[in-house]
Amino acid sequence: MEPDIAIVGGGLLGRLLAWRSAIGGLRVVLYDANDRLGSEATAWVAGGMVTPQAEAVDAEPELVAMGRRSLALWPEWLPALPAPVHYSNSGTLLLWQRADAGEASRFESLLKARDPEAHYRRLNRAELAEREPALGNRFQEALYLPAEAHVDNRQLLPALADALDELGVECHWNRRVEDTERPDARIVIDCRGKSAKSRWKQLRGVRGELVRLHAPGVELRHMIRLLHPRYSIYLISRPGGNLVVGATAIESDDCSPVSVRGALELLSAAYAVLPELGEARIIELDCDCRPALPDNRPAIRYTPQAGLMEVNGLYRHGFLLSPAVVEEVLAILPRLLSNPGSELAESPRWPSLGARDEVLACH
Repeated sequence: MEPDIAIVGGGLLGRLLAWRSAIGGLRVVLYDANDRLGSEATAWVAGGMVTPQAEAVDAEPELVAMGRRSLALWPEWLPALPAPVHYSNSGTLLLWQRADAGEASRFESLLKARDPEAHYRRLNRAELAEREPALGNRFQEALYLPAEAHVDNRQLLPALADALDELGVECHWNRRVEDTERPDARIVIDCRGKSAKSRWKQLRGVRGELVRLHAPGVELRHMIRLLHPRYSIYLISRPGGNLVVGATAIESDDCSPVSVRGALELLSAAYAVLPELGEARIIELDCDCRPALPDNRPAIRYTPQAGLMEVNGLYRHGFLLSPAVVEEVLAILPRLLSNPGSELAESPRWPSLGARDEVLACH
């Protein structure tokens, strides 16, 4: 029997969409150019952060609302997976060096102005040391953003593959689908991220760099963001005594290995926050490029003649937005499946996903 949907691209978005579609009763087939583990996916090189408040200073209100929706969906969805996935919702601590106090004030002012629903606290030295003992008394102040979480990306991707197996989804790993091909299905959904640039010309890359450390004596209770002159750097504890240090907003399509300067910036920032990391072991230094559209917002476009839906442009907000975007696609699909030749109407929950002609124009 012909599948209802064929999803091309098995990264974070493609796997989540395939999983939730199959749970909803659709017949699904998934194609991915890379392996079942997900080791070549953009989401493999990520912090897995779900941080709507921290992003509110740069993102538009609708994206913040989408992030809050994802923050509600992750703890609903993760327990349904066949393998455990580490998830923590203990919040974010925003730190700064004394010389960057002005940046901290600017961040707080922007947060107040752009996200009236934001809940945060400014902590003094003693409050900070009590909330995050690993920091000791090294920082005079911090901003605590409680309504934020992170997901272990490297546990999640294979767990989603296991879930697809359990549901009987036909998965074609290591199978590249070219632009000239059309898999057999009523609707084809392109979730290839940056690999879809040949079809979606406005896509660009936003480079993320990451170092993974083995530091069994260091454990953080919260995500840490350090205000930096060029970009925000984050630190996140992972199970097994590991720590992820990353930076995710470097405007570049370059996916070559991390430079000496980039490595020094990541490591020196981590050392400034936790001098104990001087004895940590570097187990990985990696980078990847996130797919972004000109306005840094996700978009859905649909070509009725081809029965082709394209979902892309998650920028550096993959874990922040993917559940909300998946939910939106699932709200749109029933009408398109009943009439594949119809136009894409305004999205039910997040109108801008399907209403930006300058971004959505087909090529």
